[in-house]
Amino acid sequence: MSLIARFAMLLTATSSLAVAQNDRMTPISIPNQPGAIVLGTGKLPEATADESWHSQYGRQFARNVSIATLTPFLPSKSKATGAAVIVAPGGGFRTLSMENEGWNVAKALAKRGVAAFVLKYRLNPTPADMPGFEASMRQMFSGTARRPPATTDPAEALAPQKADATAAFQLIRSRAKEWNIDPAKVGMIGFSAGAMLTMSTTLYSAEAKPAFIGNIYGPLNAVKAPNDAPPLFVALAADDPFFANAGFGLIESWKAAKRPVEFHLFEQGGHGFGMYNKETTSTGWFESFAAWLKMRGYIK
Repeated sequence: MSLIARFAMLLTATSSLAVAQNDRMTPISIPNQPGAIVLGTGKLPEATADESWHSQYGRQFARNVSIATLTPFLPSKSKATGAAVIVAPGGGFRTLSMENEGWNVAKALAKRGVAAFVLKYRLNPTPADMPGFEASMRQMFSGTARRPPATTDPAEALAPQKADATAAFQLIRSRAKEWNIDPAKVGMIGFSAGAMLTMSTTLYSAEAKPAFIGNIYGPLNAVKAPNDAPPLFVALAADDPFFANAGFGLIESWKAAKRPVEFHLFEQGGHGFGMYNKETTSTGWFESFAAWLKMRGYIK
């Protein structure tokens, strides 16, 4: 299945999740985002509406993001390990789970001495009003929405988002001394669609070269892993309705390339557990990730 096909599937998944949990999206004012840095990748040419935010599941989400930003969460100098992580929230490339899969992850990393940077990458346009957005999601769920044109070249997919991620790596390395970061210790972690972006950036951006990567409940399709592929951490719930039943080709790809990989398959957790405090062992993914970073020398 192509990356674009998986992308279309993820859009459907996002809609079905909202319907299944019966938790309505409520418009909110754009929150203050202190320290957010515009990445300079330009405004999304096909943008049709201004950026807007809503709350859902008790957390904050952004949509119609047309200008990418990077928000630093820096540890104190006394705690800084020199490592840094770009955090890419998920949301089907139509929304961004900025709180659950962004800020809360970044804060937890900073407490452990790792500089974290939340990437608010550009999204596919959606209707400006909430009823219109909800209707577009229902249409997508019904399968009647017009899909993006298919491409057989995965390197061409997610081009704007990949440009945003690459710019984030470049910015962090250019200001590494100011932020007490070792330029050789900059990694990336992504959730769902953000995991897709993390993998695409790793495989198809020559400039990014992450030191390590995390794929949290993203697709695990087989890829051609490069000989110098970065160490990979994967977390997925066995009852994930979208990505748990397509095999674990990505793990095998890393093993075939003789590259480091750690894989956690939790019995329960569903999709999108992130930093929610659920009564499943999937809640422990972050402590496992932190322990993995410590094992690899990125946390003291």
